[in-house]
Amino acid sequence: MSAASVPNGEAQLEKKLADVSLGEDKANVPIGTATSTQPSSVAASLREKTAGPLKTPIVDPVESAVPNPPATLTAEQQSKYESLLETVKSWEEVPSTTGRNGPVTESEIMWLSKECLLRYLRATKWHTADAAKRVLGTLTWRREYGVEDLTGDAMSPENETGKQLILGYDIAARPCQYLNPGRQNTEPSPRQVQHLVFMVEQSIQLMVPGQETLALLINFKSSKSRSNTAPGIGQGREVLNILQTHYPERLGRALIINVPWVVWGFFKLITPFIDPLTKEKLKFNDNMRLHVPPQQLWKEFQGDLDFEYDHDVYWPALIKLCEEKHSEQRARWVKAGKHYGESEIYMRGGDASSVGSVTGQETGDAPDDTDDTLEKGKEALETVKE
Repeated sequence: MSAASVPNGEAQLEKKLADVSLGEDKANVPIGTATSTQPSSVAASLREKTAGPLKTPIVDPVESAVPNPPATLTAEQQSKYESLLETVKSWEEVPSTTGRNGPVTESEIMWLSKECLLRYLRATKWHTADAAKRVLGTLTWRREYGVEDLTGDAMSPENETGKQLILGYDIAARPCQYLNPGRQNTEPSPRQVQHLVFMVEQSIQLMVPGQETLALLINFKSSKSRSNTAPGIGQGREVLNILQTHYPERLGRALIINVPWVVWGFFKLITPFIDPLTKEKLKFNDNMRLHVPPQQLWKEFQGDLDFEYDHDVYWPALIKLCEEKHSEQRARWVKAGKHYGESEIYMRGGDASSVGSVTGQETGDAPDDTDDTLEKGKEALETVKE
């Protein structure tokens, strides 16, 4: 490999990504009949091999990685789900104490998927009133925290050293979100927590049909610039509260290696704030190769994957890929009728039908109905066209 071959390959990739259109050409792809391997322009560009170490996100899990099948609902659970669904449909507005109250938006209706409501029901042990309270609380939090306002440009400075990555999938096809505290490049601030929330949201965008959880991989190995890799107690509690309260049933596995005594002390201090179900998912100093296919596991985390973080290459590729995934999902949701309780498997291009086709509904649940939902899908895709 010549010294010039890698930069040349990166330049070609950047040009392909810059040329990607998320507008008219994407809208003309048949929506709703896709599979998890449906070609997409950004994804197709990222699948192409380049010389040298990998510097971009991995688009697909290995063939053997398959999500665990969802549990079949009992008659009682189905009844409770339907009750919760009717409750959320009855909400006329999202409350707020910071002036962000107002009618439920289309993006919030799309977020209120079937699987979303079931996650809250499981988290509350199938108590419908508690689940409804928590769902509404999360809608309020998402508005007040500004989850949908977080952008790749705003979060870019936090990730310049690659302290967080979304790279590859584990053996159950969960997207792997890497945390590298030794690469910390900023001082504690609200933006650090926003950055974590932003990356969790991107991990969710990259989930394959049938997968609802992510794998968290944390390497507490120190670096020359960072010897103490333990986060502060206050920030740790804030992050735990956000993840446990507003992202229930999203953590599939947390693999933690190179844990120094300082970090052990940190975990002991925050253990009382970790719910029992989350504790069961934590694996300390375990063999990561047992949980993530070695070919998709970064060498710094005991794997075989030759990956090199280059912010100017990785970050725009990740943002464009996630934008494309979101646009495809929204287009399917719009085309099907903009229903509350829509199937995430359907929206992600899996083999499930829309809830509209199952129930025989012909019109959507969203406030501003339209006769031509496909055109709306095209408009949604155009919003991220560069």
